[in-house]
Amino acid sequence: MAQKGIYVEIPIRAPMDALWEHTQKPELHERWDLRFTGIDYLPRANEDEPQRFLYTTRIGFGLQISGQGESAGTREKESGECTSALRFWSHQPLSLIEEGSGYWRYIPAGDHIRFLTWYDYRTRFGRSGRLLDRLGFRLLIGWATAWSFDVLRLWLERGIAPELSSRRSLLQILVQVSLAMLWIYQGLFPKLLFPGSGEMEILTATGFFGGWERQALTLIGVLEILFGLLFLLRGPRRKVHDANIALLLLLTIVTLVGQPDLFVAPFNPATLNFSMIMLSLIGLVNDHDLPSAATCLRQPHP
Repeated sequence: MAQKGIYVEIPIRAPMDALWEHTQKPELHERWDLRFTGIDYLPRANEDEPQRFLYTTRIGFGLQISGQGESAGTREKESGECTSALRFWSHQPLSLIEEGSGYWRYIPAGDHIRFLTWYDYRTRFGRSGRLLDRLGFRLLIGWATAWSFDVLRLWLERGIAPELSSRRSLLQILVQVSLAMLWIYQGLFPKLLFPGSGEMEILTATGFFGGWERQALTLIGVLEILFGLLFLLRGPRRKVHDANIALLLLLTIVTLVGQPDLFVAPFNPATLNFSMIMLSLIGLVNDHDLPSAATCLRQPHP
């Protein structure tokens, strides 16, 4: 385990008992943790033994990774701090992770609890496995941990069930990607790659560009592509949706005044612009209390 371990921390405003229960009971844990689709505790002879468990993770196409682990939790009554140590391993050849270990800590801090984890693991497949880990797997599993911690926070603080958080996050991704693809497509194909597809005639008919229609079409295409890329960024999504709605309304009015005959053609500006405006409205309505990995700290601090 030569690489730097994965650290994730988030403040959660909830009672310690509730946080402990939601992270230690498998039927609750598997609901919010993106890394697992199933966690099953195995019987143990007495309370002093570490709790062994089986875990599964579906990776798509009917495939799943399974493994085992054991955890031992301690609760300090004087300070209120709790710790849960963990070991995990998998003998399944499909699993990149061969074995690992880590811990969860629950640290009372005024009006919230610092809930944090650190873990590291050893990969299989020799150099190929270590390279695959460095190229993306470690970043992906770190992101999944942080995103899951925020799902847990929303569940405990706002009462938003993990299943609802997952569905709303997927909906937001579909909205963002759809609008990005539409803008990029409109900028790339009819304006940059195939300017003779009708866009040039539309600009010429306006009479605004005085022979510079080709240059204007290229500039508009580039701007549309750049605007489409904004939907894929993690930044101020609401402002981008506001700009999208305002821009599409303006384009609809300009086209209606300049070339009203376009509005009776199949798949005309009215239908396209209206659909894109509706996507932005859905994005605006849905864009609140969504889990985000950026909510978490990724480096230890005093």
